[in-house]
Amino acid sequence: MSFDIVLQLLDSSVRLATPLLLACLAGLYSERAGIFDIGLEGKLLISAFFSAAAAYSTGSAWLGLLAGMASAMVFAALHGVASITFRGNQLISGVAINFLASGMTVVVSVSWYQLGGRTPQLEGASRFQDLTLPLAESLSGVPILGPIYSELISGHSALVYLALLMVPLTWWVLNRTRFGLRLRAVGENPAAVDTAGISVVRLRFTAVLICGALCGIAGTYLATSLSAGFIKEMSAGRGFIALAALIFAKWRPWYALMACLLFGFLDATGSIFQNIEILGFGVPVQFMQALPYILTVVILAGFVGKAIPPRAGGEPYVKER
Repeated sequence: MSFDIVLQLLDSSVRLATPLLLACLAGLYSERAGIFDIGLEGKLLISAFFSAAAAYSTGSAWLGLLAGMASAMVFAALHGVASITFRGNQLISGVAINFLASGMTVVVSVSWYQLGGRTPQLEGASRFQDLTLPLAESLSGVPILGPIYSELISGHSALVYLALLMVPLTWWVLNRTRFGLRLRAVGENPAAVDTAGISVVRLRFTAVLICGALCGIAGTYLATSLSAGFIKEMSAGRGFIALAALIFAKWRPWYALMACLLFGFLDATGSIFQNIEILGFGVPVQFMQALPYILTVVILAGFVGKAIPPRAGGEPYVKER
């Protein structure tokens, strides 16, 4: 395998891992606060549509980002009201979010654009363009290190760098701030947090809204950076893969980065190596494309029993009188 192919594979891995990483960190905040959220898929989808629609209407990718975050946070608030305020089943609420987003995006996009569930193609400033880091062009001729810097490290959109920045930021917030300590405590023992005079409801709603904001960035990246517009069901199960990565990472930010890069690598491998042979036998294209989803099933089967979630996760809190 040539160095250029390896570089292309790693570059694609970073791009494909970005929405997974943002969604995984989104689920990390929510589940650390005790709110399980399988509605990540729905929030990715709804934010992808509204970000593309806003970017097309305004010609600004940044306004599309705001619209994507706002729409995902509205859906996150719905999940919060159902599971926190009304103490409903968190899994059922998440499934409802997914169904609502799936149907709503198709109905509204057909009504607005009559393109069969798509938005018009985004061009120019309505998409997030790749950024060239300082000295990338001048160092590109340096053997090995030059291409790594100019093609792998440089040349991504602002949302990719934002996603990578969110990993140390999330670690710092959860482990080095008072808010993070309270957030983790409310996912382990909400009664103790309530006894200390801290609002469990407010903390959990805050975590759910942070989850929505991060999903909004992930969905915006799908529609305005990775692609050039919204396509029906374009999230393609990434929300569920992000949940698998979160379990694999045992609810830790740095492990989440590595897990998402692994999923991104397999996704990139399936896209680039579609016609390969192993021991003289051709590997079907469909198998290569299904690699990330196969790994999802394997991880869920092998690690769900070993990974220990927050103790109060999935349980509505009822204040003792």
